[in-house]
Amino acid sequence: MNKKHILMIDDDEDDFFLVNALLQDISPDQYVLQWVSSYKEALLLIASRIHDLYLVDYRLGAHTGIDVLHHFRHIGYNAPVIIFTGKGDYRIDQEAMLAGASDYLVKSEINASLLERAVRYTLDKYAHLSAIEKSEMRYFSIFEKSNDAILLADCEHKIVAANPAAVRLLKYEEPNLYSSYLSGLFAESSHIQAFIDQLCSEQGVVQQEYVFRSAEGQPLDVLVNASLLDEKKQLYLCIIQDVTERKRKTREKQQQEKFAITGRIARLIAHEVRNPLTNILLAVSELKTHAIAETEDSQLYLDIMERNCHRINQLVTELLESTRMFELNMLPQGLNVLIGKALQLAADRLQLHDIRVIRQLSEPDIQIMADEDKLLIALLNIIINGVEAMRAGDGTLSIHTWHEQGQVFVRITDTGSGIPKENLSKLFEPFFTSKTKGTGLGLTATQNIILNHKGEISVESTPGEGTSFLISFPAVPPSEETHG
Repeated sequence: MNKKHILMIDDDEDDFFLVNALLQDISPDQYVLQWVSSYKEALLLIASRIHDLYLVDYRLGAHTGIDVLHHFRHIGYNAPVIIFTGKGDYRIDQEAMLAGASDYLVKSEINASLLERAVRYTLDKYAHLSAIEKSEMRYFSIFEKSNDAILLADCEHKIVAANPAAVRLLKYEEPNLYSSYLSGLFAESSHIQAFIDQLCSEQGVVQQEYVFRSAEGQPLDVLVNASLLDEKKQLYLCIIQDVTERKRKTREKQQQEKFAITGRIARLIAHEVRNPLTNILLAVSELKTHAIAETEDSQLYLDIMERNCHRINQLVTELLESTRMFELNMLPQGLNVLIGKALQLAADRLQLHDIRVIRQLSEPDIQIMADEDKLLIALLNIIINGVEAMRAGDGTLSIHTWHEQGQVFVRITDTGSGIPKENLSKLFEPFFTSKTKGTGLGLTATQNIILNHKGEISVESTPGEGTSFLISFPAVPPSEETHG
């Protein structure tokens, strides 16, 4: 067994001989006792930090054992110290313990058993506390430095601790976060109760993807691993992985694939429809030149046939236009400038419907690579749709721009009638429309333009409250922005 090295700081050599004899009597060869008689000598040996325990007399000439304890604290050295006092003095004992002493002994009461027990208990206690401290430091380091957001919540699901990654992800000020509840993070209220029920179930573990909202109201796709950490204290641990970028790329890929399929179908329809359509038009034209067209009814029916053939041909053309990939004249453009131009193009419609416009535009302006004419069409389509969804004189159109992680975002929100949930997934499909007039190709074309700009578009809506379109684009790297 390794011997424990003890430094005794005492100005009375007789006390040193007594303590050494008592230790060797009850625990021979377990301890090595070294002695210094002055405060100055003690400081030199303390600096070496080679001792496992310190026995310090309260009275050290001009100094006291409390001064030694203060020195330990000053140099940041956490070591076990037992204070020796001449007589039992409650005030001195309390002062010593408050200054960091592990224990205290009255010299007149010391015997071999009491001394060995105090030394052994102090060393055991120090070893135990050191192990706990190392464990706490290790877990604290994991908590502080983790790239995943970590939250601790109490029995009422109120957030009581958050690591820096959680503060960054959720964009809360820490005091505001600590006055929030887990339920307040969910974007969809329907998910809250299911989450809490699962967390409070017998298993007490949740592993599921949700959509959270940051303090700024931005949606965040997250994977939540939550469990009961301390059953006695009812403390819950939530580890939150931000999968927004991964989900964004997946949605972008899905949109691209879906649109490519739509384009192929459109080209197939165009080919298969236009050939027989041309034959019908030729036949109608031929009939018009013959006697069958001489009656008034015959002429009327032939005109109807001809007009609708042209209408079908026009719809096929618009479908092809809305789904085809096209060449873009890409140049660095200020997103705020483009929004200003789109609003100017919609000015008459906005004024006619008496719609209030709120702009929350990032400053300075954010540059994106864009074909100005094409992107104005896309923005205008969304703005006009929003205007038409709101009652005249009682509507607000909000436009918000920002950028983060190399992406530029614009959110266009109206306070209109909203879109039923079952229609949201069909919104960008060709010919889908809830309007009495219209082809249902406007948003198809809008999506095509945004996808051609390597962007992404999504929509959220609540019937009776309004609709919000979120569009994202890659930001222009600084070098391209400078040379653009």
